[in-house]
Amino acid sequence: MTAVRDGPRVLLLVPARTYRAADFLAAAARMGLDLVVGSDGALPLGGGPVISVRSGDPDASAALIAARCGPVAAVVAADTPMLPLAAAVAERMGLPHNPPEAVLNATDKARQRRRWAAAGVAQPGFEIVPAAAPDGVIGGAAAAVGFPCVVKAVSLSASQGVLRAGDPAGAVAAARRIRQVLAPRDEPLLVEAYLPGPELSIDGLLSRGELTVTAVFDKPHAPDGPTFEETLLVSPSRLAPRVLAAAIGTAGQAARALGLTTGPVHAELRLGDRGGRPAMLELAARCIGGLCSRVLRFPGGRTMEELVLANALGQAVPGPGPGRPCGVYMLPVPRPGVLRAVEGRAAAAAVPGVTGLTITIPVGQRVLPLPDGDRYLGFIFAEGGDQRAVETALTAARDRLRVLID
Repeated sequence: MTAVRDGPRVLLLVPARTYRAADFLAAAARMGLDLVVGSDGALPLGGGPVISVRSGDPDASAALIAARCGPVAAVVAADTPMLPLAAAVAERMGLPHNPPEAVLNATDKARQRRRWAAAGVAQPGFEIVPAAAPDGVIGGAAAAVGFPCVVKAVSLSASQGVLRAGDPAGAVAAARRIRQVLAPRDEPLLVEAYLPGPELSIDGLLSRGELTVTAVFDKPHAPDGPTFEETLLVSPSRLAPRVLAAAIGTAGQAARALGLTTGPVHAELRLGDRGGRPAMLELAARCIGGLCSRVLRFPGGRTMEELVLANALGQAVPGPGPGRPCGVYMLPVPRPGVLRAVEGRAAAAAVPGVTGLTITIPVGQRVLPLPDGDRYLGFIFAEGGDQRAVETALTAARDRLRVLID
């Protein structure tokens, strides 16, 4: 057990591979929490031992945690792989939690689509293709939803295993490539209609099923395929209030349709090429991924991770404050190979408005771009007098970087 302070005791479940561990630990320290950490791998966290758990065996790990850590006031998953275990542990301990079935709904894109269809949530037309379905079935599913279409793995996130196709042959090729990414696992694939138009993400915290919005990001460079790596995110949204209100309402409806009642949610939506009715793309039972939350600050200087911990403890959390416009540039891996250097960091960090730059992949590691890989090269953060200034600063900083891969 890792005691940080003398405040309420919180169990933080951290997967071995995540961007989020350090930020949650820092948040717990600022809040004076007595933190217990459980993980399915060795984490360089410092400050004491970590309870070893198996995220793939929630029942056994929940029993182990209950025996070793004693009573806690809340259970928090730092990232997606720990969500089922967090639900199982909280259920065993009698703490507020999302039903395990709801967590499974939020981690499986096929389950999402079915639940949303039953609840009348706006979303793209879709077909679910069984595992190992022959090429003809995939092509037929693509033709049924119309072209262009998008083929997705149902279990992956962060744009991994997502490809656009323009005809049946393209859909078959996309499915084959995605199955290579999934190997040796095999799972159903999702084939859905491609929605053009503006894209945004909505972050919020659920309490008894009610959604408090914490951040809305516009995506000025919304990807349109064939791959869907995200790059530029800018907040607050510049959408018209009525459009934004409709998007927020759709995100809340989508979360409730999955059975989620508590904790963070991160929703991705598109509006259609004429600014039409918001439609759900995906929803995760976590806050925004990567290091993107570092650009956000809330009343009192609190971070997103502090709000997540406070929400888990049953404390009221604020919505977005009147802070300066901000944004983040997620740096995609440009090509496969071995990362040798990222040059120009000092010049990028010196761009007016830029508040930080973090490269998250060590030099010497082999890298893969999306949709085959699952990591971004790093993150650039900026603030400005308005959203356009933020966008300009982030783009200028990106242009000063030179990525060397061979």
